[in-house]
Amino acid sequence: MTPLRRRRGVVHPLFVLTILSSAFLLFLVQPMVARMALPRLGGAPAVWNSAMLVYQALLLGGYGYAHWLGRLEPRLQGRVHLGVLLVAALWLPIGLGGLAPGAGVAPAFWVPWLFVLSIGPLFFAVSAQSPLLQRWFSLAREGQDPYALYAASNLGSFAGLIAYPLLVEPAMTLFDQRILWSSGYIILGVMVALCAATLPRDRPLQAVTPILSAPPGRKRIAHWILLAFVPSGLMLATSTYITTDIVAMPLLWVIPLALYLLSFTIAFARDRAAADIQTRVAPIAILLFGGILVSGMPGLPYLGAIMALALLFLVSVALHTALYRLRPEPDRLTGFYLAMSLGGALGGVFSALVAPLLFNWTYEYPILILAAGVLTPHAYLLAPLQHVWEGNPSRRRVLMLSVALVVTALVAIMLLNNGGGDTPSQLQQIVMLGIVAIGVLSIGAPLAFGVALLGVLVAFGGYQAILISLEPGARTRSYFGIYTVHSSPGVQQLAHGTTVHGTQLRGSPARERTPTAYYVPDSGIGQAMQALPDLYGRHARVGVVGLGTGTLACYAKPGQDWRFYEIDPAIVRIARDSGQFSFLARCLPKPTIVLGDARLNIAAERRDSLDLLALDAFSSDSVPMHLMTREAFASYGRVLSRRGLLLVHVSNRFLDLEPVVAAAATAGGWHATTLFYTPPADAREAATMSQWIALSRDPAVIRVLQARDSGWKPIRHRPGFVPWTDGYSTVLPLIKGY
Repeated sequence: MTPLRRRRGVVHPLFVLTILSSAFLLFLVQPMVARMALPRLGGAPAVWNSAMLVYQALLLGGYGYAHWLGRLEPRLQGRVHLGVLLVAALWLPIGLGGLAPGAGVAPAFWVPWLFVLSIGPLFFAVSAQSPLLQRWFSLAREGQDPYALYAASNLGSFAGLIAYPLLVEPAMTLFDQRILWSSGYIILGVMVALCAATLPRDRPLQAVTPILSAPPGRKRIAHWILLAFVPSGLMLATSTYITTDIVAMPLLWVIPLALYLLSFTIAFARDRAAADIQTRVAPIAILLFGGILVSGMPGLPYLGAIMALALLFLVSVALHTALYRLRPEPDRLTGFYLAMSLGGALGGVFSALVAPLLFNWTYEYPILILAAGVLTPHAYLLAPLQHVWEGNPSRRRVLMLSVALVVTALVAIMLLNNGGGDTPSQLQQIVMLGIVAIGVLSIGAPLAFGVALLGVLVAFGGYQAILISLEPGARTRSYFGIYTVHSSPGVQQLAHGTTVHGTQLRGSPARERTPTAYYVPDSGIGQAMQALPDLYGRHARVGVVGLGTGTLACYAKPGQDWRFYEIDPAIVRIARDSGQFSFLARCLPKPTIVLGDARLNIAAERRDSLDLLALDAFSSDSVPMHLMTREAFASYGRVLSRRGLLLVHVSNRFLDLEPVVAAAATAGGWHATTLFYTPPADAREAATMSQWIALSRDPAVIRVLQARDSGWKPIRHRPGFVPWTDGYSTVLPLIKGY
């Protein structure tokens, strides 16, 4: 035996530290590579969907490799894996390769190729280590349960996920991040070599840990996959649902994923108390929180977000606890994790890729809540309830049928008494309480509980979502979000999630041609548009990043050349083709619309081809960082004429973006001024509060705007603020109240 093998007390901490470090690096690399790719590849959905599929495929491949490696003699496993780590090290320092697409090649094809060739070997090698090191631990410490190490793995994943936006991204450039990750990989390789040294030598695998347990059947494997599928899909569905129907906040995507990872740490821990308590509570939370959340929580967005996150955490703990209870013996460990990995990948594909194609609302959210209600381990609340439900099969069938009939009748009463108001009537409230009571009494009988839960989801708000979906053209979904058209007397409004995306007055041609929302004549962009003839004559050339409902088109004059840059084809259909908004039809019937990522398309434009460029791409309070870097502003300056004017819309509920533009202006030699517009009380039907920043390299252009309105003020610089570049950016110091 080696000295390390004799010092058995060292083995467990070594494996814990190694597996934690592996997971930390794995979850650090994903957002880091996404940041590297953003300026080059843009923000088109094909890019990010392809990248996600590459991550999922490499992770699944790593788990499959670990499962295959378990067939070899122990020391040979160590030698093979160290060889894989050494070969993958040839790709250090980590980073994207210099591949460029050929003419006409779709991103869906060449982006996966770029990612696989750039980071594939490194990601594959590190992703295999969670199941592999647990297997090695079971060989090195015979008789000890290796599954607790999975808790350490997910604790490392959680730490890596939180560390990137909170610590790594704010403190380091992308170059420094690459060096940090590459150094961590080398240290990890040394730690893996130490773990391999603990493996028993000179004996076949069967002599060390004979495979005695029976292989799992197809139903058991399918159960594992399904238990992993639901929380993985629900994690992504929760992020979409919160940002769509509740509140869109920066970095919000981090919290659901962090809670999902943290749930593994609790579910696979040696101390079972916390996991068992939360699993017992989960059905009640699913029944109560699920129904309330489907209503959208109007008026209480932050409480709704907290409830949605709490529900995700409880469901994840409960279903992962069910996985832990169904875990096989250590000799079947790698196959178990392979099935879990497959379920997690399928859940991600369902919520991220399939659901936007199938549904025009976040229907995946209530569907996965319903599945969670049936799959969650149930425990009867009271002993008498167990005697009621557990009897002969015929009695159970009668009870099940009774629950279904009563719930159906109550839902029918609820729908027939729908008055169309936002507040349910007294009768509706009684019916809703009745359905909840049936659900509570059904806890312990999963199928009956599922029927009651379905009734709750429909009665509490699901039917309203269905009614909106059935209304032609009222709702559109794409990979960029969910757009809902709200119609009221005299006003048509487009909402992207919870953020107004455009407003049009209806009733007469003159009203329909009136610029509204953030674009009214007294706003910053409105004043700049009205100044175009004075600044550039009759033939001004105008570019707009972000089409919206096409409101700005109503500033177009004969002789001007206009073009819009829009990334989402769904927005083009709504603004131009659906007939729901007539800004384009009334004001610019044949607009030039360039589809795709705006930065990439602007980079392809001719030099000095625009006189005014309006940047209005920050929908639903999300910020496409690659449009706000110094390199991006240099690209805007290239396509603008010498006296060109750049307008940047920085209105945001959560982020103060003015310092970003101010820093870019200083670095690029721009002169800048800003106008914060607050609509008067009698104009709030059509006007929205806004802040626009105007930039030009000719100070005389800025003086023209300031002469039109004394509200234009000098732009505010924040001392010590580090400008955004393609190699460095962070929203953390920009969060209002931070």
